[in-house]
Amino acid sequence: MTITQPDLSVFETVESEVRSYCRGWPTVFDRAVGSRMYDEDGHEYLDFFAGAGSLNYGHNNAVLKRALIDYLERDGVTHGLDMSTTAKRRFLETFQNTVLRPRDLPYKVMFPGPTGTNAVESALKLARKVKGRESIVSFTNAFHGMSLGSLAVTGNAFKRAGAGIPLVHGTPMPFDNYFDGTVEDFIWFERLLEDQGSGLNKPAAVIVETVQGEGGINVARAEWLRALADLCERQDMLLIVDDIQMGCGRTGAFFSFEEAGITPDIVTVSKSISGYGLPMSLCLFKPELDVWEPGEHNGTFRGNNPAFVTATAALEAYWADGSAMEKQTRTRGEQVEQHLIAITEENLADIKEYRGRGLVWGLEFHDKDRAGRIAKRAFELGLLIETSGPESEVVKLLPALTITPDELDEGMKTLARAVRETA
Repeated sequence: MTITQPDLSVFETVESEVRSYCRGWPTVFDRAVGSRMYDEDGHEYLDFFAGAGSLNYGHNNAVLKRALIDYLERDGVTHGLDMSTTAKRRFLETFQNTVLRPRDLPYKVMFPGPTGTNAVESALKLARKVKGRESIVSFTNAFHGMSLGSLAVTGNAFKRAGAGIPLVHGTPMPFDNYFDGTVEDFIWFERLLEDQGSGLNKPAAVIVETVQGEGGINVARAEWLRALADLCERQDMLLIVDDIQMGCGRTGAFFSFEEAGITPDIVTVSKSISGYGLPMSLCLFKPELDVWEPGEHNGTFRGNNPAFVTATAALEAYWADGSAMEKQTRTRGEQVEQHLIAITEENLADIKEYRGRGLVWGLEFHDKDRAGRIAKRAFELGLLIETSGPESEVVKLLPALTITPDELDEGMKTLARAVRETA
């Protein structure tokens, strides 16, 4: 692909230095449909990024777009705070009937604000209110958001440093396989909880990702998650599952914790819940935890009604028929894994490991700079991928769930070429 130098002057002179993704993809995007993005010069890119997991159903999904346009054309409410609206009612009814009831999940639904970190902040605040304790346990290499409460339970040193103040009341514990299988699960955590001299304040809750996306595609085993849920119950701690990136079908089932057979006390959902990339998040919790006073946690933009509309359309289009979407995602995931096996066999000396579930996969290299070079070369070849892990040492694959088998093959072949050409 021949890429002409785009005019980036306004971004470089007016926009803050904090911008990041645009540095790895130095072009100006103009259109997007399905799993394809196009820059203003007409160059085409296959998207294995999907808005960092916010576009599970692809760009400008036709079904969701039609529902949104129809709603806007009839002057449906756009901004509603937490007022009752027809769009919110329809979403709540659809979410209850399509997602919660079939899974026997009794959750109350809270709209905490437009972003994932809003959902995490509300979950932490609720857990502390319910238990009357301040401490929250999180895990090594976790990522839960960029506001102060979320950063306190995030592992990445670079992101934590951006807070500029001490991040308190959060205690990290080893994530699954942190010690490469040499240490018994939770032996350290449980010993600290039971030892009155350990110095660990009794936690209100434990927050966990079943698959750590930003942390390097670290996949927790189902038995580890079940043991964690059991530990929380025995020690009177609430279990919070952060399903912001791995929920909405990313790992196969609608919720990523379903495979483990656990029912968390609190679940945070965002990114692809709106289905269209519109800001929206949920905090779900068991009814007995609903101890909020009216207005005790609020936000101006928690009533994004266009997002309710596209969320409802996504649930009706992709989740109303039971397990079809889940089966398709697992099949696509097996297709990705076969390509990763071939790439690994071709580069045995360079690749440390590949890992993933459903349609989220990571490829880790011994040379920690290699992933960044691969992502750069992939962009030049017309494929959008990002890196993850504490040192950006993992190539992260996050295609839309609606991607076609042919598009998957195309993208994985491009990835194989990028790996080959950066050796």
